[in-house]
Amino acid sequence: MIEISVPGKLFIAGEYAVVEPGHPAVIVAVDQFITITVNASTGSGSIQSQQYSDLPIKWTRRNDQLVLDVRENPFHYILAAIHLTEKYAQEQGRRLSFYDLKVTSELDNSSGRKYGLGSSGAVTVATVKALNAFYRLEMDQMDIFKLSALAHLEVQGNGSCGDIAASCYGGWIAFSTFDPNWVKAAQDRLTMTELLAADWPFLMIKPLTAPKNLRLLIGWTGSPASTSDLVDQVHESKEHRAERYQQFLTDSRTCVDDLITAFQEQNVPLIKEKITANRALLNRLTNITGVVIETPALKTMCDLAEHYQGAAKSSGAGGGDCGIVIVDQKTGILPLMSAWETSEITPLPLHVYSYPQR
Repeated sequence: MIEISVPGKLFIAGEYAVVEPGHPAVIVAVDQFITITVNASTGSGSIQSQQYSDLPIKWTRRNDQLVLDVRENPFHYILAAIHLTEKYAQEQGRRLSFYDLKVTSELDNSSGRKYGLGSSGAVTVATVKALNAFYRLEMDQMDIFKLSALAHLEVQGNGSCGDIAASCYGGWIAFSTFDPNWVKAAQDRLTMTELLAADWPFLMIKPLTAPKNLRLLIGWTGSPASTSDLVDQVHESKEHRAERYQQFLTDSRTCVDDLITAFQEQNVPLIKEKITANRALLNRLTNITGVVIETPALKTMCDLAEHYQGAAKSSGAGGGDCGIVIVDQKTGILPLMSAWETSEITPLPLHVYSYPQR
């Protein structure tokens, strides 16, 4: 049996701008996981996920393509990851076989409500990593990122793939996305092996080291948000306000570059200053596009954190889900936790997750 666990993620800064190639974000992997197990089988295989049903969905093969025995299925990210990983496996001379694949997730609560920790990205990465082990492909982190990104874009069609990077690399990372038009054009002319080996324009993934006296807090508003819908809304709105949107992109790049420098210099006060500045930028984006990023619950969460000496903002697409707070390790957090709970903000007991060093 093969068992692979990958962490969820939270965006720290750079949201929305990060979907534009070359615009940086800071992202962190957190210690809630999606786990995939793969067991070899014969004649047919199955896919099972507790998120959708306890019953496995059977699959077979037709001309070396995986075919489900039901028309409607909720496993689009898993299937895209299987399809592309097996395409690569065939190029490496591997013979395709059958297996039972099972998914378990900690990235939502007991009633199935999502926390906004990147479950679709994590399940994509977990599937690729599991089949990498199953077929003994020996892909490195960048290969796994690229293959997972291709699968994710095949299904979602937008987004930065920053969640993919966080699930692949773990810890704190600085990230900027690739040029999707270049990648789509390259898919038509390159083999999968050649595409993974190529340099993708604008792509950057750099590990960061957080200062020892930095503490990350996470609050959940209890209101799930759809990242792809919110990103679509911002893109539709930006066409009518191109000049102001371009200024937002420029200011976001400067802010996040300064934040990355603050991490490299281990400067917690500057990190807090740039988190606060990024919150203001996202509120400006709401004024530009009309898309509500910081909901009233997120505003309450952030305002309370600032009252107790933290620097806070929404995380990811906003519109619900989580907010993040950076505080100095010496700052007492119990008064903030009590204030959050009074305002129906749920503190999440999450920690930064880094993969063990090999």
